[in-house]
Amino acid sequence: QVQLVESGGGLVQAGGPLRLSCVASGRIFSYYVVGWFRQAPGKEREFVAAINRSGAGTYYGDSVKGRFTISRDNAKNTVYLQMLSLRPEDTAVYYCATSPSSNVGTYTSRAAYTTWGQGTQVTVSS
Repeated sequence: QVQLVESGGGLVQAGGPLRLSCVASGRIFSYYVVGWFRQAPGKEREFVAAINRSGAGTYYGDSVKGRFTISRDNAKNTVYLQMLSLRPEDTAVYYCATSPSSNVGTYTSRAAYTTWGQGTQVTVSS
């Protein structure tokens, strides 16, 4: 089993950047697809981005395409989410999660992810 810890959240003004990190420990990190999800108060947990095992394949939710970039460093057991041009509607708790799935079609689904971190709060002020 892998354990995940997110960091890098905080308060930022609209239009500003923020970079989140997800550090993994435990089993071989490079075996897993890693995704970022977010959940705002009163809303469903939403897919943000995912990255495949090698890092060559990345996938994004429509609301963040062109603004967010997911990357990974398997040597450091870390996945990053670089967020640019942040908007108040990006305010949420952001979670990273791992999936053993090799089916690209599942990467946007919460059900494909078996391990979750505790989340990090991102607040964007207008």
